[in-house]
Amino acid sequence: MRQVITLVILLAIAGCAWFGAKKDPTEDWSAERLYDYAKGKLDQGNYKDAIEYYEKLEARYPFGIYGQQGLLDVAYAYYKNGEPDSAIAACDRFIKLYPQHPNVDYAYYLKGLANFNMGKTLIHIYLPIDISQRDPGSALQAFRDFSELVKRYPDSIYVEDAKLRMLYLRNMLARYEVNVAYYYMRRGVYLAAANRGRYVVENYPRTTAVPDALVVMCKAYKIMGLNELSNDALRVLKLNYPDNPAIAEIDAIVVK
Repeated sequence: MRQVITLVILLAIAGCAWFGAKKDPTEDWSAERLYDYAKGKLDQGNYKDAIEYYEKLEARYPFGIYGQQGLLDVAYAYYKNGEPDSAIAACDRFIKLYPQHPNVDYAYYLKGLANFNMGKTLIHIYLPIDISQRDPGSALQAFRDFSELVKRYPDSIYVEDAKLRMLYLRNMLARYEVNVAYYYMRRGVYLAAANRGRYVVENYPRTTAVPDALVVMCKAYKIMGLNELSNDALRVLKLNYPDNPAIAEIDAIVVK
């Protein structure tokens, strides 16, 4: 009898919870109404709420003009809400589903921006920390995203800004490599340091890090007794950067 009473009580509680459940007020909304409401929140800068309604739109009406534009809009909302991974995923879905869409160039651009902002941690290479622990992967991916935009859509309105960001990223990535080379120099791993310097010279020409890369090569090769390689790097350094103060330091290195 006690078990029966307990079961009745549990059923009554469950029934109350079921009847008390709140109905989603947007349940019967059309795709147009959901999109307009989400867009309104986006325009107000209320990105969290905008994302909520865009996600409902995508779940209920994944295709059609509102579903298409909503997917692009939610990518921007994720980006502005500090959710770069979600923004990138939304851009990738848009590119895959609508490769011929007139605004697909924006998806490539926004994807690049999301990776670009994650790559801002590269500024830490200027701080006195173990830079070998820093991963420039997001900056490199941003460069690839912008490069893909420039290659596929050279007439896009986003190309000019993308090119400027690519220039910035090239300098940052080159500087990262040079700082890793310095890290190896401090620890006496001279071959690895020289290889990093050579990588910069070969892969990031015309960047601000090239003279420092040449200096690393000169010093590392000279310390290892590879005088011919050191002299070759020094010749290039003197020819292109004759006023570099490290030239005197290189000449003064005496290998025992």
